[in-house]
Amino acid sequence: MKTPKLLPWYARKAGISTERAETLWRKAVREATAETGWVGNSEYWGACMDAFVRLLEEERNTLCAPKVLPFVQSQARMWRLPLLAMEDVFSAIHANWQRNLGVPRKAA
Repeated sequence: MKTPKLLPWYARKAGISTERAETLWRKAVREATAETGWVGNSEYWGACMDAFVRLLEEERNTLCAPKVLPFVQSQARMWRLPLLAMEDVFSAIHANWQRNLGVPRKAA
């Protein structure tokens, strides 16, 4: 039986491999066949997709993938803050130095 064209997208969205998604699709087809008793009508395909989405959700819940990216990004911003503040201080000192040093300005 052919798999849906969007199966790789569903797999990526769930964070699993395409091969694992194909296995889950075959299991969903078996469940839908047992549930509806028919093959090929709209009720059957709806039951297939419902079972497939449910199986993907169950699979996603079994994965241990912590979401650390937002934490790492906020830490990187906090590490950059002192450097940005130091850059602002140095440019203010430079401007003040130029003003107080009496650098001759061109007359207009």
